[in-house]
Amino acid sequence: MVIRVQKIMQKLLIDGHNLIGQTPGLSLADPNDEQKLVVMLRQYAARKNARIVVVFDSGNPGGKSKELSGGHVTAIFAGSHTIADRVLMERIRELKNSGDWIVVSSDREVQQAAQQRRMNVWTSADFAKKLGAAPQREIEPPAAKDSGLTKSEVDEWLRLFKQERK
Repeated sequence: MVIRVQKIMQKLLIDGHNLIGQTPGLSLADPNDEQKLVVMLRQYAARKNARIVVVFDSGNPGGKSKELSGGHVTAIFAGSHTIADRVLMERIRELKNSGDWIVVSSDREVQQAAQQRRMNVWTSADFAKKLGAAPQREIEPPAAKDSGLTKSEVDEWLRLFKQERK
């Protein structure tokens, strides 16, 4: 007789930008921060047999991102009329079997809404550790961009513009 043990699928509802701010190696100043986080979440989902819904601020028009969703990760952007926290709280209220879900956020209001529905809550900092993120690297300032002009060419342009002002 063979007994199969089915691993329970972990279900996570994540405050995306909140998590980015707590994840070593990621920065909210990076224009590709959401994509980088989603890659990490896909790796986590594959390792842990997880289903993940991550909600970000500032999507125009908002809703599910076809480009970022996949690999057991659904990426959602709050529309211009709302914020991720409100979207998260609406989802928390509407979830069936809410006790099967874990909410990842450090926002108190989101945490309280989840706790009222008897959901597990992990802070973003705690979950960032579970992600197995790469150690944070020093961020180097961008190198000064070479204008492509020699000093004599710059001097000539400055001379021309000074004459034009008179």
